[in-house]
Amino acid sequence: MEMLTNLLGAINGVVWGPLMLVLLLGVGIYLQIGLKLMPIRKLGMGFKLMWQGRDVKPADKSASKASSDGEISPFNALMTALSATIGTGNIAGVATAIALGGPGAVFWMWITALVGMATKFAEAVLAVRYRETDSTGHHIGGPMFYIKNGLGKKWLWLGGLFSFFGAVAAFGIGNTVQSNSVADAMDATFGVPHWLTGVIIMVLAGAVILGGIKRIAKVAGKLVPIMGVAYVLAGLLVLIVNAGQIGEAFRLIFYYAFNPIAAAGGFAGAAVMAAIRFGVARGIFSNEAGLGSAPIAHAAAQTRNPVRQGLIAMLGTFIDTIIVCTITALVILTSTVWIDGEAGASLTALSFDAALPGFGNQIVAVALAVFAFTTILGWSFYGEKCCQFLFGTRSIMLYRVLFVLAIPLGAIAQLGFIWLMADTFNAMMAIPNLIALALLSPVVFKLTRDYFAGKDILPGEALDHDK
Repeated sequence: MEMLTNLLGAINGVVWGPLMLVLLLGVGIYLQIGLKLMPIRKLGMGFKLMWQGRDVKPADKSASKASSDGEISPFNALMTALSATIGTGNIAGVATAIALGGPGAVFWMWITALVGMATKFAEAVLAVRYRETDSTGHHIGGPMFYIKNGLGKKWLWLGGLFSFFGAVAAFGIGNTVQSNSVADAMDATFGVPHWLTGVIIMVLAGAVILGGIKRIAKVAGKLVPIMGVAYVLAGLLVLIVNAGQIGEAFRLIFYYAFNPIAAAGGFAGAAVMAAIRFGVARGIFSNEAGLGSAPIAHAAAQTRNPVRQGLIAMLGTFIDTIIVCTITALVILTSTVWIDGEAGASLTALSFDAALPGFGNQIVAVALAVFAFTTILGWSFYGEKCCQFLFGTRSIMLYRVLFVLAIPLGAIAQLGFIWLMADTFNAMMAIPNLIALALLSPVVFKLTRDYFAGKDILPGEALDHDK
């Protein structure tokens, strides 16, 4: 086990190392330039389409399953994707970035998000363009399908690799790690035993997951906006209390993005490269731009235009990082607790509690619980679709059952090895996806040009699969 752990640790150092971060940023920058900064320029249009996509009528009953519009509304597709991305990264990830990279890491999280908007846009465009219809009549898509249908069957092995990495990573980063984080927070804050937290999450999540994408999307469509707005409002309340420190917080962010910061108190100090490294790494960990997870949800959207869904999908990165992560960062930097050497979720909890004594800890514990719960829902769907690509439709229910049963095990387990394995496989998902995005970028650019030129060309009939 020690040998395997050391091997995984070495692989993790590579896949989450500078080369991977450069690759993720490089592809994003290439897409952003190729799109002529459209994702940034059309941000308002994206929010408008999101609002319009809240309630989409089901497809015409007389239409064939292959040509119907999808299973869930464009809004709920975004909420499903956000359910998986808004999670522990927004609470613990931001705190870790600041603790290891200093305040300047926040600036590089922003840059990663602005670049990642183009990546998320391209992922969703390709997911809708190359999605298929399975034997049950449901739309399925994502990197494995735009690799298969966009690059051709000679690249099928690459789609298989993505699916394998995704199916395994889902049990870690999207399941056991999340239930363990919630169990720790509930035990520390409210004294709830780990096993009880695990059983409660299993029952609640199982009731949703076993119902498939429509039930997941329905719950996500209600829970994600509520939890997101509540957390932001709690953060704004802290910022009102700490209003006098907000200007200084922004100064710290911009100054130390380009200058090293000296050690102070329990804070060890950080070089500029540390700010860049941890800002980019935690930003990608939080919003998942380039990892290829979110397009699996967007492929099920009730839309026949890839670009429209792409404009909605890119909002996921903006909302996750520019809004939610920024609130967390400002709460931490206006509290001054960050110089005491704390890190992770405890740093965020202490920062909230410094401004709201007595219940700041509880706010973070509840937020962490809800965020982690919705992450479990979103990643169950991602893992299920990866499994379906590898083993067919009949494997879906077995995967769901195993996924649900793993939740309480994660709550009581020591997850050092599982976290390492999941984190490694999570990053390895990005490699096939980034290759596909780079090779299929001309398709993204053409569909986007046609859309904004008024040539609202439909992607054509969905492909039949698994029949």
